[in-house]
Amino acid sequence: MSASTTLWTPAPPPSTALGRYRVLSPLASVRVSPLQLGAMSIGDKWADLGMGSMDKESSFKLLDAYFDAGGNFIDTANGYQDESSEQFIGEWAEKRGIRDQLVIATKYTTNFKRGNPSVAQKINYTGNNMKSMHISVEASLKKLRTTYIDILYVHWWDWSTSVEEVMNGLHNLVAQGKILYLGISDCPAWVVSKANQYARDHGKTPFVIYQGAWNIMERSFEREIIPMARHEGLALAPWRVLAAGKFRTDAEEQRRRETGEKGRTLVDPNWERNENEVKMSRALEEVAKQVGTEHITAVAIAYLMQKTPYVFPIIGGRKVEHLLGNIEALSISLTPEQISFLESVLPFDPGFPNSFIGDGTKDAVFFKSAGIIDNVPLLQAVRPSKE
Repeated sequence: MSASTTLWTPAPPPSTALGRYRVLSPLASVRVSPLQLGAMSIGDKWADLGMGSMDKESSFKLLDAYFDAGGNFIDTANGYQDESSEQFIGEWAEKRGIRDQLVIATKYTTNFKRGNPSVAQKINYTGNNMKSMHISVEASLKKLRTTYIDILYVHWWDWSTSVEEVMNGLHNLVAQGKILYLGISDCPAWVVSKANQYARDHGKTPFVIYQGAWNIMERSFEREIIPMARHEGLALAPWRVLAAGKFRTDAEEQRRRETGEKGRTLVDPNWERNENEVKMSRALEEVAKQVGTEHITAVAIAYLMQKTPYVFPIIGGRKVEHLLGNIEALSISLTPEQISFLESVLPFDPGFPNSFIGDGTKDAVFFKSAGIIDNVPLLQAVRPSKE
């Protein structure tokens, strides 16, 4: 074997498909795992809020399992678990000596001192304004035990801070080297477009990723957010991909009744599935049997990842076995017929104007009288590798 061959020996095959990395977005070429580990449950302060919590030992165990499977993309926020999420992640990464191997995303906007009685005036610990931004980022850097944050999100739009103030403040943080990339979450599509146009016009750093709620039952994300992301070159980071844990089989539902296990109840205190959730779970189970997996959650994740490019679902939870089951999504290739079947269970109304003029994938009725046009197809998502 020649020296040059030895020098450029290919990396060994990953232990799981989580170690097959992807470019984040057209605007951000950092390489990330196809699934993000959501860290809302990592930490020990929210047990009484219906979110569950994890002590340090179990948090480190989950983080280790994700990293050992090839994962490098972790999503947290300044206020998750009243700051203990960032604290645990920072301590774990420091003890393992792997900070630079990770892509850590965190967020500002939330009042992260909510549970701290020593802070009497909390008004500027929240919002999109520059002071809130500064306080939050400095605190996150300390908790995460790092000199930089890979991705900083505006957590949600506060309707009172101008686009100019937000983008100028965020760009300053990038220029200082404290932030590498910018993201935005839970925000109207028009605000993102306006913000990125301002960035282009004034030499500022644009948003490169959008985070929001999306799953096979909750598809309003597809009206404005996905078309905006395609146009602006943003990646997509869907949360609530498993309908807050409501995608489960009838057998799992019965097991929970018998054991008293409720799971997360912060969003919905009724842990049992409603009629539509039962219908969708049964449809997912049917497709799961067709593709050869026992994890209906993996099918729900695969559906999102094959709808459009640059989708990086956030998978949460507290159990290693659930994490490993969700990774199966990366090996599932759904057929157009299977996708159509899942979408037929609860039909989605795209609303006006898409219901009137279409979505651009084919000619609207108004133009057909002029002739036939062969449209350029939309960019397709990465399909599961067969290697």
